Amino acid sequence: MNILVMLQPLFDMLKWLLPWLVLVIIIKTPWFKGWFGELLVRTFARLKLDGQVYRRLHNVTLDTPDGTTQIDHVFLSPFGIFVLETKNMRGWIFGGERQAQWTQQIFRHRFRFQNPLRQNYKHVKALEALLSVPPEHVHSVIAFVGGARFKTAMPDNVTQGVSFIRYIKSFRQPVFNEAQVSAMVKVLESGKRDSTLTTHYEHVQRLKQRDDPSAERRCPRCGSAFKIRIRKTGNRAGERFWGCSAYPKCRAKQDLD
Repeated sequence: MNILVMLQPLFDMLKWLLPWLVLVIIIKTPWFKGWFGELLVRTFARLKLDGQVYRRLHNVTLDTPDGTTQIDHVFLSPFGIFVLETKNMRGWIFGGERQAQWTQQIFRHRFRFQNPLRQNYKHVKALEALLSVPPEHVHSVIAFVGGARFKTAMPDNVTQGVSFIRYIKSFRQPVFNEAQVSAMVKVLESGKRDSTLTTHYEHVQRLKQRDDPSAERRCPRCGSAFKIRIRKTGNRAGERFWGCSAYPKCRAKQDLD
């Protein structure tokens, strides 16, 4: 009996099964979760925010003194600039505004991740520098999508689902005129890197280098070298951190990753 004939039904089944298995694997990757979360935010923003009032840019990569920074979404409006970081997560979320790490809990499993407010801080500062706008007109917004539930009190700018729309619309006092908004859009469009695979790859490589304690770091404010220092006072005395070598002229610092 021909063994190939016997196995033909199995081959036919695998032809249908394998694509589904590949799809399931892709869906579970961090890349897909991030992409899908950003797609949800784009869709909600397009439906709920007037495009003539809120000018939208997505996946914006900017050069910084220590590499690049990648911003999920930027909304420029007469009422301010809104810098939005997307988190596609599920489970319970625990965290505080000043905590370096937040916690995601799914059943009995706990996972630590960087405080997204700190993550978005660099995005905000990069935009302030590029657009030369006062910091009080640039607003950090965190949007959790994917069913996550907060189990600790969160600041107003840390939102769930479509609540980021309500937060953005809560700013009703004009601070820019239409000409200023259009000019900032042009500056941002010309100052950002092209959204290509090469740009994304270079950004990821620089992130890996920045996460390497042995690699040289540059101050994001003035470009001087960063050095490891030790906190001498306060509740965190004894902890090590990255501090600018130009101190006290420049007081930029970052927590150790």
